[in-house]
Amino acid sequence: MATSGKTIRKAACGGAVGAANGLFGGGGGMIAVPLLTGLLGYREKTAHATAIIIIAPVSFVSAIVYWIAGFADLSVIIPSALGMAAGGALGAMLLDKLPLTAVKLIFIAVMLAAGIRMML
Repeated sequence: MATSGKTIRKAACGGAVGAANGLFGGGGGMIAVPLLTGLLGYREKTAHATAIIIIAPVSFVSAIVYWIAGFADLSVIIPSALGMAAGGALGAMLLDKLPLTAVKLIFIAVMLAAGIRMML
């Protein structure tokens, strides 16, 4: 595939991830990982790591929009951010240590649990 075609695909995937993140208040990674592996051909662990880097600026922009619209509960931001930073560091260290099958199973379990929770 020509470089410009691949760039357009990457931009389209980014648009889908951004739209999901903005619409659902997160969850862009659940779309980013399958797009990166299935559509763009990245290896699983590379896709998970790349998804986090992609989601950081998207989440920041979404957060600003939510804040301006008055949807954000400021009392939860700092405690949650501290916990998320610790969890993010732990998860990033585990990504390198866990076998690919374990990473896939955890990802599937989280996606399934989120889907079931949304239905209830």
